[in-house]
Order: sequence, then structure tokens, then C-alpha cells
Amino acid sequence: MELTDSVARFSALANESRLAVFRFLIRCGHDGCAAGEISRQLGIGATTLSAQLSILTQANLITRRREGRSLIYLARMEAVSEMVLYLMEDCCEGRPEICEPILTAFSKETC
Repeated sequence: MELTDSVARFSALANESRLAVFRFLIRCGHDGCAAGEISRQLGIGATTLSAQLSILTQANLITRRREGRSLIYLARMEAVSEMVLYLMEDCCEGRPEICEPILTAFSKETC
């Protein structure tokens, strides 16, 4: 992942509402979720949510598909993977034992 991409993605997540939306969409998995349901579940107004979804889309963190009259939003799981790998790329100065607790926690607490 290029530096400009990482800055855009992490900047997009540096907002409580956007981070909440992104984490919610990660929990929704490959089924995604309609904008109206995201709004109801997170208590975010439609106009605000639309702006937040636009920023997350521009940062290439989420995507959407149309189902009938609804737009279904999905987290780009490959973006999550790319971000984690970017952060871990130069981890631990060549001493993997330092990173072991992070990797263990990551594998136990996710998916």
C-alpha cells in the first residue's frame, strides 16, 4: 500500500462516526447493509451518514451495490488486510518475538 493510500484511509477513519460505520460494516460481513439500516443501528442521520459513506468510499475502504431501490454498503475486507499489513510491515526490527502477542491476539479475537 502506498503512503498516500494509507494516509487517505487512516484519515478517513480518524472520525468517530466514520470509524463506527466502518466497524459496523465489517461486522455485517459480505452481506453488507443498507444505508437506512446503518442509520438506524448507529443513530446517525441520513444526511450525515451519506457524507460519511462518501468519504469512506473515496478512501477505498467501502464499496456499494444496488439491490432494487436500496444501496448496500460493504467494507472492503482487502482494505482492512492491507492496512494491518502496512502497519506490521516493518514491525519489531527483525525480532518477531516482539510482535507475537499482537499476532496471537489478532488471530484469537478476530473472525
